[in-house]
Amino acid sequence: MERRSLLRAAVLGGTSAALGGTLWRGAAYAAPAQPGAGPYGPLDSPDANGIRLPAGFTSRVIARSGQQVGATSYTWHNAPDGGACYADGTGWIYVSNSEINPSGGASAVRFSSTGTITAAYRVLSNTRQNCAGGKTPWNTWLSCEEVSLGYVYETDPWGTNAAVQRAAMGRFKHEAAAADPVRRVIYLTEDETNGRFYRFVPTAWGDLSSGRLQVMVAGSATGGSFTWADVPDPDGSPTATRSQVSGSKSFNGGEGCHYANDTVWFTTKGDNRVWQLNLLTNTYELAYDDSLVNGTAPLTGVDNITGTSSGDLFVAEDGGNMEICVITPDDVVASFLRVDGQSASEITGPAFSPDGTRLYFSSQRGTSGSSSGGITYEVTGPFRS
Repeated sequence: MERRSLLRAAVLGGTSAALGGTLWRGAAYAAPAQPGAGPYGPLDSPDANGIRLPAGFTSRVIARSGQQVGATSYTWHNAPDGGACYADGTGWIYVSNSEINPSGGASAVRFSSTGTITAAYRVLSNTRQNCAGGKTPWNTWLSCEEVSLGYVYETDPWGTNAAVQRAAMGRFKHEAAAADPVRRVIYLTEDETNGRFYRFVPTAWGDLSSGRLQVMVAGSATGGSFTWADVPDPDGSPTATRSQVSGSKSFNGGEGCHYANDTVWFTTKGDNRVWQLNLLTNTYELAYDDSLVNGTAPLTGVDNITGTSSGDLFVAEDGGNMEICVITPDDVVASFLRVDGQSASEITGPAFSPDGTRLYFSSQRGTSGSSSGGITYEVTGPFRS
């Protein structure tokens, strides 16, 4: 689905009528007229779990750090972070990272067709500060280490096959990964104030053991054309990968990454932006820029990002007022949910069940503000398809 750029709307100075009836006004885009009233309507009062949701949606707690998951004997990990869902027969699996250093790793929860928790288990152990990651088309989970010279680990959501370190994908402070089955590459973000945006080109699609790590090359502007250049030494030593290619574009704190329909979106927390790459034209631009709305939009502290078949983007906040916000294909930015009473935490790991009716996410530090207080939730309701 084609998505208009919010930056383009701002530059054109269009009225709401000129922008097809969306709620952008004046020379720069603004928040919806009624905060939180986007495609799902305003947020209700907090439910029993302290979550404000639109009408028709409900929440439940799936797991808590340090406690057994459902009726299983498995203890959920601390500091739950990036996650993804996988079809499992008539049920599904949710995988979640643990942003702890040392020990890190990732765990999984298995659900029946009715949403009942049937199992929970470890899929990755003895790694460092596993932050975000990404799902592959061949149904593995790429778990990324957010540490200097960190690795990407390819893991099995079913917990059957041992996790494998994928050194060819580069050693740097990894954040998220997003697979592009058309160009047969994996996009990667880097969480540094002068981080880069990369792609990994496997020698054979479906096998991440070898290939080329490339970095995005572009000017200093917030939009234009871009190319890719090989990173000479993906191991990042003695020279960091972000410093090896002249002209590679710097981004302020790369975070979440999502691919769909010949477009890749990624977030940068240092400047609170969502970037959009058109892979058909090899051009890039801003899909969201907090500085243009002068603090009037609900989305602050951009972090993990995911999308739906409707073209909606769901962006989790690292701090802010603990919301997941939606950016629609019509460029409306609105609050979808808010977690009350957990201001010392951040929202992580948004991912939809295979049928698109359930959204999973975590409050990394919960009400305690500690990594041992993480809470993982499920939200069910009439999501747009």
